[in-house]
Amino acid sequence: MTPGLSIGITTRDRPDALRTCLRSLETLAALTPEILVYDDGSERAAEGEVPGAGQRIRFLRGSLGCAGGRNWLVQEATREFVLLLDDDTVVFDGSAVTAALTTIAGDPAIGAIAFAQANADGTPWPVSMQPSRATEPSIVNAFIGFAHLVRRSTFLEHGGYRAVFEYHGEEKEFCLRLFGAGYAVVYLPQARIAHVPDPGARDARRYLRLVSRNDMLNSIYNDPFARMAWMVPARFALYFRMRHAWKIHDPGGGWWVVRDLVRHVRIAWRERRPQSRATLARWRAQGVAPPRYEGPRA
Repeated sequence: MTPGLSIGITTRDRPDALRTCLRSLETLAALTPEILVYDDGSERAAEGEVPGAGQRIRFLRGSLGCAGGRNWLVQEATREFVLLLDDDTVVFDGSAVTAALTTIAGDPAIGAIAFAQANADGTPWPVSMQPSRATEPSIVNAFIGFAHLVRRSTFLEHGGYRAVFEYHGEEKEFCLRLFGAGYAVVYLPQARIAHVPDPGARDARRYLRLVSRNDMLNSIYNDPFARMAWMVPARFALYFRMRHAWKIHDPGGGWWVVRDLVRHVRIAWRERRPQSRATLARWRAQGVAPPRYEGPRA
C-alpha cells in the first residue's frame, strides 16, 4: 500500500506562484494527499486567492515565519509523511514523490528525503546548487528547504525547526540534530521538483542578516564550548565579508545582527544541547564524501 501523504505549502504574497504550485499537485492525485497551506501574513489572505480551494485544501494563517509555519504544518498534518514545499515549486513528475515515499517508508532510520532542484522544464539545476554532488542515492548532511519529505513522528520528537531562525539555516540545523540522534537524510538526485524562485519577493539585506545571525545561533545551540567561542565571532566577521562580496548596502546591519543575537541568546543558551566533537567530525566528513544509500540496514 502507498504510505499516507500530507503536503504542506508555505506562502506569502505570491498568489500566482501558489496557484501554479497547487495545480501541479494534480500529478499526485493517485496518492490522495492531504493538502495544507500556511499563509505567513500575506497582505491579502491566500485562501481568497485560490477560488474553490476551501473543500480540498486546509488553510492556516499566522505570522510565525517560514520555520515556524513549517512546524505548524507538520503538527496539523494527519499523515505520517509530510512533503513540505515552498510556494514557488512545481511538482511536474509524481514519480519523484512516490520514489521518496517508498524510500522513507521502507527504512525507519531515514528522518527526511532531499529532492533535486530543477527548472520548470524538468532540467536539473547545476550540481553546485543541489543538496550534494552525488549522482546516485546518497546519505547527505542536509536537504534544501524548497522541497523535502519528513517523517512526522521523528520531526516532532526532535523538536522540528528552531522557529527563531525564521528562514535560512533552519534546515541544516535540524538535520544536524537528526544526525546526532542517529537518523539519516537521503538524497535522491533523480527525484526532481521544479524550483521557480521569484526574485522580486526577496530582500538581500534581510537575507544577509539572517544568514549571519542564524549561523551564530546554530553554533550556540550545537557546538562544544571551545568551538563556539571562536565560531560565533568568526561568523559575525563573515557578515562583513559577504556584504562586501555581494555588494549589499546595509548600513547598521552589523548592529542589527548583534542586537538580535543578544535578544535571543538567553533562550538559545537554555536550550543548548551541544553535539560531541566526534559527531561533528563524522557529520563534516559525510558532507565531503556522502556515502551511497544501500537501503535499509539489517
